[in-house]
Amino acid sequence: MMLLNCDMGESYGAWTMGADADVMPHIDLANIACGFHAGDPAIMQRTIALAVAAGVKVGAHPAYPDLAGFGRRSLTFPDTELLAILHYQIGAMKAMCRVADTPLHHVKPHGALYNDMQSSEQLFRLVCQAVANTAPEAKLLTLARPDQEYWRAIAAEYQVDVLFEAFADRAYEDSGQLRSRALSGAVLADRAAILAQVNSLASSARITTFSGNELALPADTICVHGDNPESIATVAAIRESLTTLRA
Repeated sequence: MMLLNCDMGESYGAWTMGADADVMPHIDLANIACGFHAGDPAIMQRTIALAVAAGVKVGAHPAYPDLAGFGRRSLTFPDTELLAILHYQIGAMKAMCRVADTPLHHVKPHGALYNDMQSSEQLFRLVCQAVANTAPEAKLLTLARPDQEYWRAIAAEYQVDVLFEAFADRAYEDSGQLRSRALSGAVLADRAAILAQVNSLASSARITTFSGNELALPADTICVHGDNPESIATVAAIRESLTTLRA
């Protein structure tokens, strides 16, 4: 069955974001912030504990060092410095997982780092190298797209396995890229539309793009969000729908 993944552990100190405990029972993979865009050591530890209790696999969610911008601003670093930034975050999450006696299952870059590596082979290679250096047993989550076998082959050069993800609530362009949040219609708000997109991905590996064209988009996992009661209800509906499809 299609795996559901969710970005989690994105609170910081006394500031709370998301409803991790409520969404955790409905997902398979937790992408946990590593402290550079959100999260802190105590929150990382608590979120890992929630995942372990729910039988959810733990992943690192590293980002550019951008707490003020929530990791959504593109930043430029020399390769050696960005590698160190990634090593630091993935290594911290791996250590936390070791304390919790659970493996680090995957790495999913966050925000601008995730988006930037979709358009830069050099940056994608650097992320693969960081995963290979720090957690060679972990899989890399990246965007499902029509030319994904090209990117899978690059990851294989570093002996990194890839999980390709699609998004439940994001609109797509004909190129297979996500529609920019700066444009209208980038985020699907209607639950029926979200469920229709998820069911199409799960049953036929196809989506309908923003312009109305049909696009083949094989995916291993679907990203969902659990920021509020409405979104949690939508995640629960997605899980129920996928379970029905499987039956």
